[in-house]
Amino acid sequence: MTRVSARPAGSEVDRIVSAALAEDAPWGDVTSQTLIPAEAQADAAVIAREPGIFCGEQVLESAMRLTDPRIEVSFEVRDGEAFDAGSVLAVVSGPARSVLTAERVALNLAQRLSGIATLTARFVAEVAGTGARVVDTRKTTPGLRILERHAVRCGGGFNHRFSLSDAVMAKDNHLAVLTRGGTIDLTDALRAARRSLPHTVHFEVEVDRLDQIEPVLAAGVDTIMLDNFSLEDLATGVTQIAGRALVEASGNVRLETIGAIARTGVDIISSGALTHSVRALDLGLDLRIETSVPDTAAPAGSGTWEAGR
Repeated sequence: MTRVSARPAGSEVDRIVSAALAEDAPWGDVTSQTLIPAEAQADAAVIAREPGIFCGEQVLESAMRLTDPRIEVSFEVRDGEAFDAGSVLAVVSGPARSVLTAERVALNLAQRLSGIATLTARFVAEVAGTGARVVDTRKTTPGLRILERHAVRCGGGFNHRFSLSDAVMAKDNHLAVLTRGGTIDLTDALRAARRSLPHTVHFEVEVDRLDQIEPVLAAGVDTIMLDNFSLEDLATGVTQIAGRALVEASGNVRLETIGAIARTGVDIISSGALTHSVRALDLGLDLRIETSVPDTAAPAGSGTWEAGR
């Protein structure tokens, strides 16, 4: 898997990480200030305890730099790349107090993002050869959307609309209000709404029955979301739409079901599970503990990585 080029803006990453650091050490790290000599230096490695797809370059670097600009971070694995259990993902060097202060925030974010990237890659593998895109949803952790969306891309997935401001997506509740509970013609109402939009705004409408497809298509929408359709109805819907709009499948999308959904011929499969139900990957920060050995036995600076917490 190649490195992902589209990265979140550094200022946005710093904003998120700064808030996390302030939450974790609002008045400093009492433990490190009490136990660790001010002059102590630390060499540490971010180690993978299990295999996966990495996402965390920016958050690791940001957490260390914002805690102490003297900390240096270099990466052995880049965003979007696969790694095995035991792999060194990054190496960190700098004042020991600062490294220990930044450790938890850096790992919390990198673990979650790598978990999202890893899960997304498994979803993407299930649809290989079908032409369907795996996309995320707005079911992200509040405040972390820009990071979690990047993690989806690191796993080979794609992003849906970023926010409510980006595109029109009319769901069942919107349509109920728009048509006054069915007393106003759906096609006419959607056409009127479409005419009020700039031509650059994407228009998507959700349907939950096959008989809703033609009235929605007649309004000239860009994408039709088939929500919680059976596999048989998904295939029927794809045939009925016949390329007149993009077809998105949503609802009941899990690792066990996505392959069969993709084989119905839909263009897009959206899954909130990529971000709202993900398990953080197990990563750790291990310190290098210097060992006392004769000069003839090992080079200066030799030692072993000792597991951190």
